[in-house]
Amino acid sequence: MNVKPIRPLIDNYGRRIRKLRVSLLDACNFRCVYCMPLNPVFMDSSRWLRPDEIEKVCSTLVDFGLEQIRLTGGEPTLRDDFRDIVLRLSTLSLDKLGLTTNGWNLTKELDFLNDSNCKHINISLDSLTKEIFNRITKRDYLDKVLDSILSAKRLGFHVKINTVLMRGINDHEIFDFIKFSAEHDVEVRFLELMSIGQVSGSKDKLFVPASEVIQMISSREELTGEQSKCDSTSFNFKTSSGASIGFIASETLPFCHNCSRWRLSADGFLRVCLMSEKGIYIRDTVPEDYKLILNELLKMKPYRKIERVEQDMYKIGG
Repeated sequence: MNVKPIRPLIDNYGRRIRKLRVSLLDACNFRCVYCMPLNPVFMDSSRWLRPDEIEKVCSTLVDFGLEQIRLTGGEPTLRDDFRDIVLRLSTLSLDKLGLTTNGWNLTKELDFLNDSNCKHINISLDSLTKEIFNRITKRDYLDKVLDSILSAKRLGFHVKINTVLMRGINDHEIFDFIKFSAEHDVEVRFLELMSIGQVSGSKDKLFVPASEVIQMISSREELTGEQSKCDSTSFNFKTSSGASIGFIASETLPFCHNCSRWRLSADGFLRVCLMSEKGIYIRDTVPEDYKLILNELLKMKPYRKIERVEQDMYKIGG
């Protein structure tokens, strides 16, 4: 299919959709407290989009101006056909193909990924100490995740660490992460806890605003702001100690007015926003219907922040 659109995917607010998060599955071998309950019910694998279906959807969206794709989960490397999917998407004309992972299985995939076009890896890491890591994830895998981070960095991948800050749990490790960033030349991004799913009820007591963290860091280090694109989810700094840090302040400084993302679920639901349940199932969409459907999706995307969503994070896609 070779669609030549009249214009890219631009909505009535002037936002251009150029990024897609593709959830390959909702299953994960971690049980992070802000993402899922201890005993989640995962989607049956028979409902997953096949690799060729993922390729068809993504290829069509590229024809309509999509520039970046990030594979997420659940934990995307748990799919047996993970490599097939990556190879298919590596053939698309993209500015960036990336992966968000918990890092548990990553070292086994690094040589393969190095031969693909997937060069950008975000790794979730909420603690640098085993006790707290185990408390958050309910798993004893910290050493494997750290090995994945350092191995990916050595191989030349663009590596970022995503750290969800929670008061009284891991917020005392902020300067440990800054030290880790400076020592290993890895960007660390501190995320505000979001009002999603089961965590919403306890969010207030756990919530750490980005402004508080910035003020804390500024008392000990000089921060130099770095320029970023207007649709970036994070705003970034260099510290005087040489660390690269960023903040994703989705709650206190929402970026909805510049958002350029849609999300594709494992079973083919094209969702317009992380915090909105609006979208359209496009699994069986025929080529001639895409333009109409995509225009409908452009109308659904909210311009202002939605306060909360009831679905747990793992069901939406990280």
